[in-house]
Amino acid sequence: MDALVIIDVQMGMFAMPGHTLHDGEGTVARIAGLLKRARENGVPVFFVQHDGGRGHAFERGTAGFAYHPELAPRDGESVTVKRHCNSFQNTDFDQTLKRADIDHLIVCGMQSEYCVDTAVRAAVERGYKVTLVSDAHTTFDTNVLSGEAIAAHHNATLGGSFATLKTAEEIAF
Repeated sequence: MDALVIIDVQMGMFAMPGHTLHDGEGTVARIAGLLKRARENGVPVFFVQHDGGRGHAFERGTAGFAYHPELAPRDGESVTVKRHCNSFQNTDFDQTLKRADIDHLIVCGMQSEYCVDTAVRAAVERGYKVTLVSDAHTTFDTNVLSGEAIAAHHNATLGGSFATLKTAEEIAF
């Protein structure tokens, strides 16, 4: 069974001084469209949320920890809180997916080179089929590469070997 997995689209991503997020609001809009279609078609949605710990931009209980308001989980939707880049590390994410008979993850979210990349690879390692939504993950510019280039690089790296690539528009629930 298919599931939509939304990783770390938290308010702290939109409030990092000195960091430029590539197409943040456009990415949120595409993910919101996926979320709406998944809910309308009864496709399970799984949210992953990063808790960076005390003093971090994503500290539990702070404004930065909260999901973007356009993507807030509804009552009854699964939310896995993680403390590491890997959604599966020291969480019950794998067991939660298995209990729901999920075998195919449709992955989107933030940040391309960290938590999105790691989730895709860790899911494949555990036997899941993965579709990476190529235009529904993003990250920040760095001193070396733009966020746009990083996302494109991860599409090229993960596509084929680890995941099937599809745009948000191509995802059919």
